[in-house]
Amino acid sequence: MIAVGTVLLVLAVLFFLSMRDMTSWSNDPVALMRAVGEVSGGIAGVSLVMIVFGLIGRKAPA
Repeated sequence: MIAVGTVLLVLAVLFFLSMRDMTSWSNDPVALMRAVGEVSGGIAGVSLVMIVFGLIGRKAPA
């Protein structure tokens, strides 16, 4: 769960940074980045929750 959360977090950041370069081709760059920010923020939030739940569910070393 921690690994999947980490991968999703990295993908969300990469998605945001790669879409930032496409604003020059958009008719409405503000709306594009608003939508991209909402999507990448949602994915990053879910991934952080997955990481936290994965850390909580981990057993302490004996």
